Amino acid sequence: MAPADPIPMEVLPVHLSALRRHFEISLYFLLLTSVLTLVSTGKLDLLTVVLMPAALLFKGYRWWRGQGPEISNRVGNRITIAYFIFFPVDLWVFSHILARGAQNPGLYGALLATIHLMLFAILVRLYSASTTRDYLFLTMMAFASMLASAILTVDTMFLVLFLIFFALAVSTFVGLEMWRSAQGAVTAPLETGTKSARRLHNALGITSAGIVVGSVAVGAVIFLLLPRFNGGYMSGFNLQPTLVSGFSNDVQLGEIGEIKKSSMVVMRISVDGGLAAAHGVHWRGVALTEFDGKRWFNNAHEPTSLTAAENGWFHLNSEKHDPYAAGMPIHYTVLLEPIASTALFFANDAESVRGQFNPDAATTSLGQRRAYLLEDPTGSVFNPYHNFSRMQYEARSIVPTPPPAAVRRASTIYPAAVSAAYLQLPPLDPRIPELAKQIGTRGNNPYDKARAIEIYLRGHYGYTLDLSGTPPADPLAYFLFQKKAGHCEYFAAAMTVMVRSLGIPARYINGFQTGEYNDVGGDFVVRASDAHSWVEVYFPNYGWLTFDPTPPGDDKPLHWYARVGHYMDWFELQWSEWVINYDFVHQFTLAQNVGRASRDYTERLRMAFANAQQRATDFVEHVQSRILTTPAVVPGTFATFALLAAMIISLQPGVRQRLSVLWHLRLAASGAMTPHVATIQYNEMLRLLARRGIRKAPAQTPVEFASSLPDSNLAVPVLELTAIYQASRFGGQAADARHAYSVLSRIQSFLRS
Repeated sequence: MAPADPIPMEVLPVHLSALRRHFEISLYFLLLTSVLTLVSTGKLDLLTVVLMPAALLFKGYRWWRGQGPEISNRVGNRITIAYFIFFPVDLWVFSHILARGAQNPGLYGALLATIHLMLFAILVRLYSASTTRDYLFLTMMAFASMLASAILTVDTMFLVLFLIFFALAVSTFVGLEMWRSAQGAVTAPLETGTKSARRLHNALGITSAGIVVGSVAVGAVIFLLLPRFNGGYMSGFNLQPTLVSGFSNDVQLGEIGEIKKSSMVVMRISVDGGLAAAHGVHWRGVALTEFDGKRWFNNAHEPTSLTAAENGWFHLNSEKHDPYAAGMPIHYTVLLEPIASTALFFANDAESVRGQFNPDAATTSLGQRRAYLLEDPTGSVFNPYHNFSRMQYEARSIVPTPPPAAVRRASTIYPAAVSAAYLQLPPLDPRIPELAKQIGTRGNNPYDKARAIEIYLRGHYGYTLDLSGTPPADPLAYFLFQKKAGHCEYFAAAMTVMVRSLGIPARYINGFQTGEYNDVGGDFVVRASDAHSWVEVYFPNYGWLTFDPTPPGDDKPLHWYARVGHYMDWFELQWSEWVINYDFVHQFTLAQNVGRASRDYTERLRMAFANAQQRATDFVEHVQSRILTTPAVVPGTFATFALLAAMIISLQPGVRQRLSVLWHLRLAASGAMTPHVATIQYNEMLRLLARRGIRKAPAQTPVEFASSLPDSNLAVPVLELTAIYQASRFGGQAADARHAYSVLSRIQSFLRS
């Protein structure tokens, strides 16, 4: 339908019509929802995030008070033209600065500049809207804002806001069309605040909700059934992944502490065996060997390139140790969020890993073989393609669990390569090695010395993330002898340096703690606040063992909203797996699950029916056995049936009457004929004839009825029994009862044949 001619607001009635009011409210909340969806993506600059919602709320306040446009259409057009002159500056300067660190800064900067232009146009048109054409423009801009949000994010918050937007969009377009159709009508507009107006609002609301529910249901079916394949529009592409620093070959002391202030989800890990299997496991990311007093780093080296085997598994060339050393195998699956890093995270020494690490590779095994990984001499594994999009991989690791008594007997002669790489120390404050020497006297072997330093740091220092102020010249000396409090980096760095000062090889590790176990989804939710640093100490024949000198933080009690968070985390995972990443493989898996569930349900029904049949058979056999073995059962059964028969006879008049008739007929065969017996025999004859469709009319006499029968073979016995009946009842004549009963039997036999 073509849009109606623009109608200025001034020519409308002074009192707002209910249709126009409904449309304006729906349109305002439609715009507000679309803008909030853009803001919720977290990809816009702070100025836009603050000013745009504030401007919308201010306009909503003025709109609610019935105040008109703030600027004219002519002024609005001039402001828009002026912004087009500013647009290149925003594109090449401001948005370009905001796009730094994105996977594709040019594309992301252009998208940000376009969003700024769109939001500016929405504000100008909203503050100058005076015609239906202006309102149509605003609805189209709201739709464009949702499209931009879909490019920037696909999380569950977008799903919730999209459903709200969908309902408001239906309500807005229905209200707009009804309002446009009512313009110029002869009847007076329906005024707001009346009972009829409230009924109209309720009807439009219910209609909009019904359309949304039906559309979502039909869309869900189409979504599940329509063939889908990977590699669609912007598949696996994230314009601005959240960068998590601290997992590279050069880490400044304090970076992990900054990460821990964020609660964003970094990865979700499903471990075979659940909570018990992952107890105490650390997710190892990067091992660092060199320390200059303020930062940890690795010297330049040539990493080892790893390619996948035919089955897709990458076999990691980790440093081997004594195969007799005790260890616990663990298998797990990692769903890694986009963190713009190359590091992969594993439980201690990973043996093998399998996943789609190349986002451009096909999902076939051929595409999988084209991908490769990098492993450095410390056993850290990296993905050269960067984690710019969500990535899933599964891995198998060995968590070392050697007996402490055996490790205490380990040799103190270290390989030359290990000593050269893991005993390096910068110039230190003399108090640090002296403190290490004092603590080390509590042990007679490297294991006990390392454990003593770990226990000392845990017991004599506090944990804090508040390290504000001027950075000290010597962070470790400041931590150990002045502040005596810090976060995990300072504890791990201090222990690594102190252990090395005793001539024991050690290295500094950055990674994550186990995370929060979500019993709803059965996985571990690892957040940025779980970022952690710890120490690995080398023992010949046993390899690298984990030591964690950081004291445990305060455990926060779980509240009811923590349980809600578990469900939200589970829903987020399912949304990503079965909606965002839904493809032909998922369709095939879903079809298999449906088929398997159908077969299982059918089998359960069959087994339930068979079990019920068997129980019934067993019950009958049990009853029969009791009857045969219990003398009192047979008389009791007969007595029960007799009692039931007596109850039926006493409660059912028809049954009682029929039994009485049969009793008298039997007596008549051997007794004298009486008028009462003759009447019973005659009525029984009429009943038999009526069952065959031969009925006596009320006006007919017995003789007339008998004479009217067309079949002479039937009429003869009927006339004979009729004569006996009349003679016995009305004539007082004696009759032979047995002869009358035989005549009735002949009539019955004739009717049966």
